[in-house]
Amino acid sequence: MKVSARNALSGKIVALKKGATTAHVVIDVDGLKVTASITNESAEDLGLKVGGTATAIIKSSDVIIAVA
Repeated sequence: MKVSARNALSGKIVALKKGATTAHVVIDVDGLKVTASITNESAEDLGLKVGGTATAIIKSSDVIIAVA
């Protein structure tokens, strides 16, 4: 599969918590935890499970950083 996004981080799924409509997926990428919220249907269609591998593809036009 080819995508236009250049920020693709592959890792191991360390947590998967399904809610009423949304699943929160946590991927460990070399010690960095990346969390994504996707639909439960997408999580099921992708066959996501703890211990499996996945790639977080990040496409964003803005990064906002704040300090106290």
